[in-house]
Amino acid sequence: MFPKFLFPFLLLFSFYDMPSDAQKKKESLLSEKVSQMMDWASKRAVIKMNGDKFRRFVKAPPRNYSVVIMFTALQPQRQCGVCRQADEEFHILANSWRYSSAFTNKVFFASVDFDEGSDVFQMLSMNSAPTFLHFPSKGKPRKTDNYELQVRGFAAEQLARWVADRTDVHIRVIRPPNYAGPLLLGFLLAVIGGLAYLRRHNLEFLFNKNVWAFSALCFVLIMTSGQMWNHIRGPPYAHKNPNTGQVSYIHGSSQAQFVAETHIVLLFNAAVTLGMVLLCEAATSDMDIGKRKILCVAGIGLVMLFFSWLLSIFRAKYHGYPYRYVYTRWRGGSPNDIETLFQSYTR
Repeated sequence: MFPKFLFPFLLLFSFYDMPSDAQKKKESLLSEKVSQMMDWASKRAVIKMNGDKFRRFVKAPPRNYSVVIMFTALQPQRQCGVCRQADEEFHILANSWRYSSAFTNKVFFASVDFDEGSDVFQMLSMNSAPTFLHFPSKGKPRKTDNYELQVRGFAAEQLARWVADRTDVHIRVIRPPNYAGPLLLGFLLAVIGGLAYLRRHNLEFLFNKNVWAFSALCFVLIMTSGQMWNHIRGPPYAHKNPNTGQVSYIHGSSQAQFVAETHIVLLFNAAVTLGMVLLCEAATSDMDIGKRKILCVAGIGLVMLFFSWLLSIFRAKYHGYPYRYVYTRWRGGSPNDIETLFQSYTR
């Protein structure tokens, strides 16, 4: 038998080992939340949340899982085309994780629509969509838990890298098969082959310098306008503020761009190139002097106007760029004042 003086110590240790009611309640609540999240994830890779679900399963403790949420505005009246594109990429990422053999309850993917959870937008002081936020399993979200959409784009592969950085969960993105590219390539090859067959007795066009020069010029314009960057990063076409409805086609940072911006730059570069071609034709052509003057004026006008706009875009992205574009510097002087035009280039 134990001595009587040891009974208080045995009683103390027995109480120390027994879990408290609060601890049991916390574990039960956590188990219930995880079970509910797993049930929703089994039915839909991206869990739709409103204000109540967000407060209960994301904001309120306890929580031992991370949640990656896309805040969006998919209703037709919002006219957010970027939101639909981002939603498709987000679903590709979520499905890749949901049907992966490594799927666990460590991270879940969810979405909050502005029209279904406007109170959540107000709670987080959020005024733009789409926006991706990571809510870690412990602690509050940090600055790096806010995905830099305008810099990195919304491609599923870019989102997967960000999720891996924040949660240490590596997701292999699996895209559904897309036959548009092979079909388009096959159609293009068929057209080229058909044209070559129809003109099989006269293939001089294959040795035409103008044809090859035009093809090379189109390729150069496409590459220099940033299309390869779009293919790698997958940026949005444009950005629309859901509160003001204002659409931005030019990204304000030098570290990112929109797809529409590359199309604008492509058009401007093509116009400048056309102006240079007209100037060369005016200088070397055998046409009469009147037509050559018209070509010269048209070429100068195209180069000045569209190169000025190119510089204006450059200044909008590189705010410290010291040189002003020709249009605003020249419009204050006389069109016939050559010195004013020269000074607009040198100042």
